[in-house]
Amino acid sequence: MAAVALMVLGRVDPASVDGLRTGITDTFTPIMSAFTRPASSIGEVADGLHDLARLQAENAALRAENDALLQYRQAAFRLEAENLSLRTLMNYRPSVPHAFLSARIIADNSGAFVRSLAVDLGAANGVRDGQAAMGPNGLIGRVVQAGDRSARILLITDLNAKVPVVLEGTRERAMLGGDNTDRPRLLYLPPDAEVPIGTRVVTSGHGGMFPPGLAVGTVAAIEDGIVRVAPIEDLQRLEFVRITDFRPGEAGGQMQLHPGYNW
Repeated sequence: MAAVALMVLGRVDPASVDGLRTGITDTFTPIMSAFTRPASSIGEVADGLHDLARLQAENAALRAENDALLQYRQAAFRLEAENLSLRTLMNYRPSVPHAFLSARIIADNSGAFVRSLAVDLGAANGVRDGQAAMGPNGLIGRVVQAGDRSARILLITDLNAKVPVVLEGTRERAMLGGDNTDRPRLLYLPPDAEVPIGTRVVTSGHGGMFPPGLAVGTVAAIEDGIVRVAPIEDLQRLEFVRITDFRPGEAGGQMQLHPGYNW
């Protein structure tokens, strides 16, 4: 009956019903607000508990990681002490110190009759004739002409390049000779030498130009009795070279001294 009465009143006098509705809403608004505050507070508390649980889990993970790092650190200290002890026991001496500079290739002078590169460092930086030119993996040539601010590198593929080498595994000695092709050949091999494809070729140290053990390439093919070697570096894609002086005490240059490499 009350609902019917309100409907009839709303049709007869809508303004009065709207005013009544507004008054009721205003009256009950504080009560509704009071009821919503505990729900919001409970939600905030739940969010806080969730964040606390997450932080606790992260803290536990960080503690475990820290413990693992401390164990690795202690292991590193033990290995360092053991390494020092073994070196002392074996009377170990590091490889011959050498100095090097990294130079940018500024020109490729390779052609039908020459295979060489030009770099942007020269005598003013300590570069001199005879120094080795290295790529990331091994030997690519040597310095043959050093100006004040530039130098020319003769590649191992050049017709005039000769490098004393040794074959790993068989220990056969030979001379790597360029012939202006992409694959230099092995010269002066013994007639009965066995040269498997894929054999690694390194410097022998003879002649004193390069120290022994520098990687040069691998045996790639045997054509009509000629053993061809693929250089260890892709000479067409190099952007930087390392000019290396394996006799820094004799150079008198400005290169920075380094303890050595394991090629």
